[in-house]
Amino acid sequence: MSGVREGRRRVGPAVRAAAGRLRRGWLPVVEATLAATVAWMLATRLVGHPQPFFAPAAALIVLGQARGQRIRRAVEVVLGVAAGVLVADLVVQALGPRTTWTVFTVILLTVALAVAVGASSVTVVQAAVSALYLVVVSPPTESLVPFRFVDALIGGAVAVVASQLVDARRPLAPLVAEFRHTFTELAGVLDEVADALDHADDEAALAALDRARHVDAGVERLRDAVQAAGEALRLNVRRRRHLGRLRSVTGSIRQIDYAVRNVRVLARAAVTVTRGDAPVPTDLGAAVRTLADAVRAAGDALAADLNGQEETADGHAARADAAALAAVRSVGRLFAAGPTLPLALVIGPVRATAIDLLRGVGVDDDATVLSRVDAAVTGPGR
Repeated sequence: MSGVREGRRRVGPAVRAAAGRLRRGWLPVVEATLAATVAWMLATRLVGHPQPFFAPAAALIVLGQARGQRIRRAVEVVLGVAAGVLVADLVVQALGPRTTWTVFTVILLTVALAVAVGASSVTVVQAAVSALYLVVVSPPTESLVPFRFVDALIGGAVAVVASQLVDARRPLAPLVAEFRHTFTELAGVLDEVADALDHADDEAALAALDRARHVDAGVERLRDAVQAAGEALRLNVRRRRHLGRLRSVTGSIRQIDYAVRNVRVLARAAVTVTRGDAPVPTDLGAAVRTLADAVRAAGDALAADLNGQEETADGHAARADAAALAAVRSVGRLFAAGPTLPLALVIGPVRATAIDLLRGVGVDDDATVLSRVDAAVTGPGR
């Protein structure tokens, strides 16, 4: 009985975790199912192909790619099918269908041809699978060759349309949400670092460092979201004017990446400080917490800019500017007091992160940002 109860205890969390993943990821499931089904229906009823295998297959392959890359992948799938069909047709005419030498020759020639022209891995695989399918399952005839190509064309087109329907009215909304999530997470790391410094808690500092190491994934998601938003805007004629907003934040992502790295360095230095014998200055945690406020304000500024709310964005950028410089001033006073080496390792990343934030929101040019930050560190306002 104890074994049964233990099994139930293990199954329960696994089922709940699976249900949670399904709740969060139900949209791609519905999107893929509907797109593949529609592609099948169009190929069957419009083209009249009795077995339009490549229509739903192409739709699924394209939708399996990251947003922002689907138009390119759709073209690659169609080209891959065309190349595979051409090679299979020529080889079958020469060697006959369903023989070992035919399979060997078709795969060799198809993959070699795709690699020689510099095709991506998606195109290479699609060309090989298309050729192999025609050799083993349904040998090509003169009347079947155009069907395969048209099927892939239909599937790719349906996938591109389906992938844009969700964000058609608000193509920048997913990018805005990703910006907010990334900055909220980064500010959360700084809050945890500040708490660890306040209480000289090395375990809390280690937890903050572990969390900081996962923020890098948010930067990659931001880059993917920018690509997806750009693709959505280019396909939406009425909203292409918003491409200017997208260009305005693209450069900010590089600074965000730098800020994430500096916060990780800061978290690592906090571990050293909290493990040391010297007392942690009471103002250090407050300075890091002020830097967290600057991060939140910078995220709000970039999100408002993407939404076209220029005045709101300017207000948030001013808050980020003030908070970042306040944090630098605070650590500047600590630096003037003659800090130990571990403490200096904390002060440096605070300054660097402030610079990255100010560059990211674009309030001033780079030279002005550096001058203002240096003045906050060493000036009379300490």
